[in-house]
Amino acid sequence: MSAQGLAGAGRASVEPRVLAAWDAFLSSADAADLGLTSGAPGQRGHDLCVQLGLWTEHRAVHDLVTSARAGGHGAPPDVRMVRDAVLDTHRDASRAEVLSALRRRRDAVSIYFQNYDETLDLAPAVSPFGRIPLLSVLVGEAYLLAVTALDLVPCGAPRPPEPLLQAGLAGLCEVLGALAVEADLTGSAAFRTPSGGWGFAVSEDGWSVRDLGSRLPGGTVVEGEAADLLGVAAGRLEGTRLLRARRLRTQQITGLLRLAPLADLPWTPGAPLLRLP
Repeated sequence: MSAQGLAGAGRASVEPRVLAAWDAFLSSADAADLGLTSGAPGQRGHDLCVQLGLWTEHRAVHDLVTSARAGGHGAPPDVRMVRDAVLDTHRDASRAEVLSALRRRRDAVSIYFQNYDETLDLAPAVSPFGRIPLLSVLVGEAYLLAVTALDLVPCGAPRPPEPLLQAGLAGLCEVLGALAVEADLTGSAAFRTPSGGWGFAVSEDGWSVRDLGSRLPGGTVVEGEAADLLGVAAGRLEGTRLLRARRLRTQQITGLLRLAPLADLPWTPGAPLLRLP
């Protein structure tokens, strides 16, 4: 059986990590003034949180299950079109309504873990990340939560806790590994931080994701603070500028070059990291 990243470890391993990321993000959202401009260009905190909420017409987990049961066929959704439609519908939602939608989304993830058959976990599902295993999508959403928590800091939210940022890096590695397998690419990379970091490797046998802990990995490494790595990945910070300032450091970028075709896919998260010089 081929390796399937963190998803391959099973939901008992994944569930605590995913729900902890949601809980940490909800704390950030609760502390933010959603009417203020966020760290995402042109968007308020309200806009960011609306996109992550569960609404009648935007049922992310339900849609993933439906796709997985149908074999994961079809093209990934146009993230920008989905975002604009949700924002248009809920632009005037109250703060309480937005926070409630976020809690519903977190609860929907928990209900999936509790009530849905585990055979769905590794089934491919069409998602905003592309066509990858359903459980990998849920792991990958921690990347979105970590980036959005950083974006809420200008809205008055505290700096996200390090475990959320690390979960974001783990989620990014999970999705990049899964997408590389889907695209028949091989390669590896590690994103190292002062407190640890995460890495992934893709081969003909699948992909693996590892917690670096205190180890100094060999091969391709991008090193820096977790917030800087996530900021570059999300396009909030300019990678070349951080490299010049030594806030980011690279080692043997061959692994990134082998994965560079992923950066041309519109749904690939972290594309700017794959394009680092």
